[in-house]
Amino acid sequence: MSAPAAESPRDEWPLFEVFVRPKSGLDHKHCGSLHAADAKMAVQLAREVYTRRQEGCSVWVVKSSDITASDPGDRAMYFDPMEDKVYRHPSFYELPEGVRHL
Repeated sequence: MSAPAAESPRDEWPLFEVFVRPKSGLDHKHCGSLHAADAKMAVQLAREVYTRRQEGCSVWVVKSSDITASDPGDRAMYFDPMEDKVYRHPSFYELPEGVRHL
């Protein structure tokens, strides 16, 4: 008897990225990925996997295929031009004495 054929990538559930907010007022943080049949199942699985010990108050899931990111090869185009725009840095004025932590 032959070994069972491995599942093809077409039969695999989509990959979801999971973001959890630890408590109200804080940002959601990426905490991992998981495979699920749909978004509803992804939320349920994320809650069970990433918030078992009541670590969060909110869960977001996003299909990995829906995320668009900058290309690391384009780093100079996106991020380096900021260095030559000194006017974007608040270094041309003095803060009044009563102002702190601005």
